Amino acid sequence: MALRLEVGVISDTHGLLRPEALAALRGSDLIVHAGDVGAPEVLAGLRAVAPVTAVRGNNDRGAWARALGDSEAVEVAGRWLYVLHDVHELDLDPAAAGFAAVIAGHSHRPLVEERRGVLFVNPGSAGPRRFTLPATVARLSISGGRASAEIIELAE
Repeated sequence: MALRLEVGVISDTHGLLRPEALAALRGSDLIVHAGDVGAPEVLAGLRAVAPVTAVRGNNDRGAWARALGDSEAVEVAGRWLYVLHDVHELDLDPAAAGFAAVIAGHSHRPLVEERRGVLFVNPGSAGPRRFTLPATVARLSISGGRASAEIIELAE
């Protein structure tokens, strides 16, 4: 039986960690926050569910945010994920670099799309509602060397 690992993906919380987001991320082996965290308490709350890898978003400021990188590469079940806040700032070819997935936030628009064999995941925004977009997170699964993802709309 192939090892299956679950990665909870969240972004653009802007200081708000919704109980519905925490519930949707329970059972994750790892949580990735793709920036615009908003407050260190958000990361602390996520760490109560699973280990967290987070990047700094354009709205993350202060001493706590300086500890976050602009991008991170994380290995999950033998596959590499590339995490950054704004996909338009991607400065490498993820397929050539061997990444299974690119995780980004910023736009608040949820997206799961494969491009040249690389899964692009934007979990949308789990923070305060903006525009007419729903509050969402994503769940990324790595199994048998393959990555797949789904968007989870949060009840409000």
